[in-house]
Amino acid sequence: MPNTNINKFAAFVIFLLASSIISTGCGVLPSGQAAADRERTSGPYELPVVTGKLESADLREASGIAASKCQADVFWVQNDSGDQALIYAINAAGKHLGTWKVAGANNRDWEDIATVKNGDKCYVLVGEIGDNERKHERIAVFRVEEPTVAPENVTSSAKEPLMTTDAAVSYINYPNERHDAEALLAHPTSGDVYLVTKSNNSPSHIYKFKPRFEGETQVLERVGEIAVPSIPNGSITGGDISSDGKRLILCDYFAGYELAFPEGSTSFDDIWKVRPVRVDLGKRELGEAVAYSADGSFVIAVSEKRHTPVNVAKKAAN
Repeated sequence: MPNTNINKFAAFVIFLLASSIISTGCGVLPSGQAAADRERTSGPYELPVVTGKLESADLREASGIAASKCQADVFWVQNDSGDQALIYAINAAGKHLGTWKVAGANNRDWEDIATVKNGDKCYVLVGEIGDNERKHERIAVFRVEEPTVAPENVTSSAKEPLMTTDAAVSYINYPNERHDAEALLAHPTSGDVYLVTKSNNSPSHIYKFKPRFEGETQVLERVGEIAVPSIPNGSITGGDISSDGKRLILCDYFAGYELAFPEGSTSFDDIWKVRPVRVDLGKRELGEAVAYSADGSFVIAVSEKRHTPVNVAKKAAN
C-alpha cells in the first residue's frame, strides 16, 4: 500500500475514534449539546442528497472537484497520485462526460483542482501539492485551457483519453518548512490562488500566490492559519471559492466548513478570520473533494472510492 494511502487511513481512523467519542457523549459534550450541534450541521444548506454515483471506473481516488465556469452542469475531477495526468468531466449526477490527458504535465501527487475564467476563456488548475513525507523541494500548479465537452467525448477513458492543449506550469515553494496540502482554491477575480495545508495535530496554514506560469519558482505568502470545528482541527482535504467571491468552503473526511466574506471588508483575506460554519456533506468515505456549483446554488462532494456517491447540498432558502 502506498504511503499516501497509509497516512490517509491513519487519519481516517483518528476521525472515526473522535467521532465515536463525541457521539457517545463520553465526557466531551453533554448529550443535549451534542444533539443541538447535530441539528446545526446542515448550516445554511439543506440536508444533502445523493444525486448519483461516479460512473467512470477510472475515478478510483477522486481527490478534487471544481465546476466549469463556461459549461453548464460540467464538473472537473482528478485522481490522487498513482494516476496518469488526467482530468475527468462529470455532471452533478456523476455521469461520465469525458477523459482528457493534460499535455505536458505529470501526476506525482495531484490533490485538488480549481477553475477560473479570464474574459471569455476558462481554465482548469490542478494542484500537485501533496507531500506526505515533506520531501519535495517544490510543488506545482498546472493550468490548461478547459476542454469543450461534447456528447462524443463519453467514449474516452484512461486507456484512450482525449488530449488537452499544452499545460502551463507554475512552480512554488513554502517560505519556511515543507508542508503537505490537499486544498487548492482560486479566487474568481483577483487571480490569487490559495493553498491550505493538512495537519493531524494543529490548525492548517494558509498560503497564497499569484501564478505567473513562467520564470523562476515563486515563494508562497503565508496568510494565516485556520482551525475547523472537528478533531483533528487541521486535517483539510479540499476546498473551493464561490464564483462571486463571497464564500469559501473547506472539507475534511467527514464534513464541510463554510466561511462568508465579512461585510465592510475590502480584503478577501479577511474571510480567513471568520468562524467556520459546519456544513453536512453527507456520508463519504475518505472525502477529499468539495466544490460550489457555478451559480453557487449548491455544494457537491465526492469520495476516494470507485463509483462513490455524489452528494449535493442545496443552499437553503432565506
